[in-house]
Amino acid sequence: MGRVTTPAADEAPVRRTRTPRQLLDVRTIYAEPAALELARGQQVVERWPGAEVVEVPSAQRVQGLHDDAASVDRWVRVKTEVLALGVRKTLTARRNERSANWIAPSTANGCAMACAYCYVPRHKGYANPITVYANIDQVVGYLQRHVARQGPKPGPDQCDPAAWVYDIGENSDASVDAVVSDNVRDLVSAFRAMPTAKASFATKQVNPDLLDYEPQGRTRVRFSVMPHRMAKLLDVRTSPVSQRIAAVDDFVAAGYEVHLNLSPVVVHEGWLEEWAELLAELDDVLSPAAKAQAAAEVILLTHNAGLHEVNLGWHPTAEEALWRPDIQESKRSQNGMENVRYRLRWKQVWVRRLLDLMAERTPWLTVRYAF
Repeated sequence: MGRVTTPAADEAPVRRTRTPRQLLDVRTIYAEPAALELARGQQVVERWPGAEVVEVPSAQRVQGLHDDAASVDRWVRVKTEVLALGVRKTLTARRNERSANWIAPSTANGCAMACAYCYVPRHKGYANPITVYANIDQVVGYLQRHVARQGPKPGPDQCDPAAWVYDIGENSDASVDAVVSDNVRDLVSAFRAMPTAKASFATKQVNPDLLDYEPQGRTRVRFSVMPHRMAKLLDVRTSPVSQRIAAVDDFVAAGYEVHLNLSPVVVHEGWLEEWAELLAELDDVLSPAAKAQAAAEVILLTHNAGLHEVNLGWHPTAEEALWRPDIQESKRSQNGMENVRYRLRWKQVWVRRLLDLMAERTPWLTVRYAF
C-alpha cells in the first residue's frame, strides 16, 4: 500500500470536556401524540419545561428536519437543541452473535454526541438528534418474556460464558440517553432480576449517574477507546478517552461488568505506535480487579458513502482520515447497506498486527472477537 496519512493534530476541532447534561439544551421536542399520553413521554417533556412541543406523525422522520439538506449546516446544534419523542412500533429481538446474542428493541435512536464515523446517521438523512421511545413498559415486558423463552444458556460463546447478552444501545449511547429519561435505569433494573441474561451497551460518555443504578453484575458497559489524537479528531462531543479509561474502576466497583471496545481502529501513518501508547495507558491505569474481568472487541473502521457526503458538510477534516478510497473497498453490511472497509487482504494483516501488540502489551485483555 502507499503512504497512509492523517490530518495533523492541530487541525482537529477544539476539544471541550462536557458532562452528559451539558450536551443538551433542548429548545424543541417533536412528539408523536401517543407518546405524550404515556408517563415516560410526559417525563421527557417535564425535564425541559421551556421547550416547544411540536406534534408530528412520526418521530423517526420529522418533515423539515431529517429530510432537509440544510440541517447538515446545523448538525451539532440540532443534536443540542432538538429531541424527538415517539412510540416504538416493532418489538423484536434481532439475533447478533458478535457483541451480543440479541439486539434488544431500541428505546432510543440517535445521539447528542457527534462521532464522525457513527453508523446511525446513515439511516436518518440530514439530522441525527436523539429520538426517545416512551413505551418503555412494553419494551421491558417484551424482553422479560423473550429471556424467559430462551431458558438457561446451554453453553459458553464469544458473547458470554453463561448469560444471554442483550445489547440495549445499538442505535444510541445509553450514557446520554439516561439524561433524557429513566429508560436506561429501568432496563438496568429489569436485567438485575434476570439471572440467565445481562444487558450490554457501548459508550463514549462517562455519566456518573449510572453508578447508582445497582446493576449487580447484570449489565455490561463497553467503554470505547482509541488513541487520543484520532479521538480528538473523530469523537466529537464525547468524554476524553483518558476519562473513559479512568472511569472503568468506578464502574466495576459499582457492580457493572466493564469491557473495552477498541473501536474504530483507523489506519494511518503511525497508527500502530499510537495504539501501543494507548495499551500502555490501559495497563498502567486499570486496577487488578478491572483487568481480571475485562475483555475486548476489536473493530476496524467501516464507512459509508452517504455519511461521507453528510460529513463533508459539517466536519470535512474528519473525512481525510475516514474516506480512503486508496486503501478501502465496498462491502455490503449485515443490514444490507453498501459500506466501505479496508481492503480485505490488508485488513487481515492489520488486525493481526494489533492483536499481536495486545498480546505483548495487555496480555490480561481477552479479545472476544476482532474484525
